[in-house]
Amino acid sequence: MSIENTPGTENDRAATARAQWDKEMPGQDLDPMVLLGRLNEAAQMILNNHIGPVFKTAQLKQGEFDVLATLVRSGPPYKLMPTDLYKSTMMSSGGMTARLDRLEKAGYITRCSHPSDRRALMVCLSETGLSVIKNLMPEYIACQVKLVSGLDRSEVHTLSHLLGKLIATNGQE
Repeated sequence: MSIENTPGTENDRAATARAQWDKEMPGQDLDPMVLLGRLNEAAQMILNNHIGPVFKTAQLKQGEFDVLATLVRSGPPYKLMPTDLYKSTMMSSGGMTARLDRLEKAGYITRCSHPSDRRALMVCLSETGLSVIKNLMPEYIACQVKLVSGLDRSEVHTLSHLLGKLIATNGQE
């Protein structure tokens, strides 16, 4: 079964693009284009229409949420080196600095001394930042559950596995 015949996708943009490309360049393997087009559209739709509004209720952007959530996931005392933060959130060090400046200004983090290196600073989650994330998580999780409710548990696991494989085979920057 080719991708364009997938049930429930009669009016999606990727299938339309495929049909158009089939006319212009017949004989090409367009399954990857359809897959990646759907993946891109799903990611944008999920962030813009569903998850983004959840972040907005806490006056956060996705990247700011990622930093705060990473600090919370690290466990008490909720402190990490900036390098560890930018590696775990997959962004540049320059972008991380700007994001940390915004979060510090909002009172969600502080820059505190490293316990064994006086020259180094750590990023420390404030009580306010911890409270924001802990209060936001139930809504965030409920939103994610709703987003995958059209899939059964086996499909969720399969899709997650396949996306992990796609990421692994294309390398993380």
